[in-house]
Amino acid sequence: MYKFLIAIALYLPFQLALNPAAGVDLASIRVLILTLFFAWLAQGLKNKKVEIKNNLQTWLIASFLFLNTLSIIAARNTDWSLRKLMFLFSIFPLYFVASQAISSKEKALKVIKTLVFSGAAMALIGIVQFGAQFVVGLDKIYGIWAKFVIIPFLGESFGEAVLNNPSWLVNIGGHTYLRATSLFPDPHMLSFYLGLLMPLSLAIYLENKEKRAWNGVFFGAIFLADLLTFSRGGYLGIVAGLVFVGMFFWRKIEKKHKIMVGILALAGIMVMLVPSLVSQRLFSSFDLKEGSNQGRLAMWEKATEVTLDKPILGTGIGNYPLEVLPTAVYREPIYAHNTYLDISAETGTLNAFVWIGILGATFASFWKKSKKERIFFFASVSLIVFAVHSVTETALYSPVVLSLFLIIISLSNIELESEKTA
Repeated sequence: MYKFLIAIALYLPFQLALNPAAGVDLASIRVLILTLFFAWLAQGLKNKKVEIKNNLQTWLIASFLFLNTLSIIAARNTDWSLRKLMFLFSIFPLYFVASQAISSKEKALKVIKTLVFSGAAMALIGIVQFGAQFVVGLDKIYGIWAKFVIIPFLGESFGEAVLNNPSWLVNIGGHTYLRATSLFPDPHMLSFYLGLLMPLSLAIYLENKEKRAWNGVFFGAIFLADLLTFSRGGYLGIVAGLVFVGMFFWRKIEKKHKIMVGILALAGIMVMLVPSLVSQRLFSSFDLKEGSNQGRLAMWEKATEVTLDKPILGTGIGNYPLEVLPTAVYREPIYAHNTYLDISAETGTLNAFVWIGILGATFASFWKKSKKERIFFFASVSLIVFAVHSVTETALYSPVVLSLFLIIISLSNIELESEKTA
C-alpha cells in the first residue's frame, strides 16, 4: 500500500481526466484513490486487521462527512448533492489509507520528497507558461493553453466551463498578464497546491544535506510559481506562514542554517514589499474600492445571510448556487469565495465548526510532535498557509488540492518513538 501511495503522490498534480459518459468528466485520481482504498481494505480484512486511527481528528473527519450527507435533506436538487457527495467519498478514503501506510518519520519524508518533486515540476510548467507570454505573446500562449494543454487534464466539459469563466488574466497597473495556472483549472487552485507544499519543501531543504542544492531549486520554483499565480489569498497565506516561522522557529534553527533561511525570508519580504507586480497585487487586497474585492465582499455578505437563514443544514451540499441564482446550471461558478462560509451556507454552521476543528486538532498534533521532530513544525506552517488562504477561496472540491491536504494531515497520526515508549 505504501508504494501505491508513493505512486499517487508522484502522479497527483499531473492526473488526467476520464470521460466515462457524455458531459461527465472524472478526475482519474479519484479512481486511483478508490482502488488504493479497496485494496487496503481487502488486505486488512484478509489479515483480520483494518486499522483506523481512533482519535479526535478521525472522528471530526467522520463527522464532517456525516453532516455533509445529512444536509441532502435540505437540498432542492438532490442530483447535485449526490455528485458532490460522490466526490467527497472518493477522495476522503485517502486519509484512512495514508494514516496507516505512513507509519514512521522515514516514510513521511519519502512521501514529502515525492510530493515536492512532482510539485516542483508542476511549478516549472507554470513558470514557463508565464514567461512564454513575453516571448510568443499573451494571445498565442493563452490560445495554446486553452486549445491543447488543459483539456486532457480537466476533461472536455470542465475545461469548457473553465474557459467560459476564465480567471487566467490579471490587470496590474493598467497592463494585462497571463497568470501561472500550469495544469490546474485556475491560478487559485495552483496557489493552494503550492502553498501547502512550500513549507514542506523548505523542511526537505533543511533535512536533506546530500541534495541541498536540488532541494533549494525545488523550493525556489515552488515559491516563484506561487507568486506568479497572482493569487492574493495565496499571498496572504504566505505572509501568515512567514510571520509564524519568524515568531516560533528562528530560535530553534541551527546557526549554520540561519543565514540561508534568513536570506529566503528576506527575499520573500522584499518581493512582497518592494514595488513590483507582486507587491501591487498584494496591496490591492486591502483596497475596498477595487472591483473584485467589492464583489468578494458581496459574496461573503450573501453567504452570511444564507447561513443565518439556514443555520442547521444550510442549502444542502452542492445547492448554494441555486440559492443565489435559481436558474444556475451545475458548473456555474457561484460560491462564497470563503471555505468556511461555503461549508456553513451549504451544510450548516455546525459543519463549518467541524471543519475548523479538523484544522485545529491537526495543528495541535503537529505542534506537539514538532518538539521532537522539526518536520512537523513545517507541516503546521502548511496548515496555516492553507487556513488563511481559505478565507478568500475554496479548494474543497479540487481533487488535487484536497488529496494533498488529506495526505498532509494524515502525517499527524505518525507515532514517534518517544510516544511509543511514553
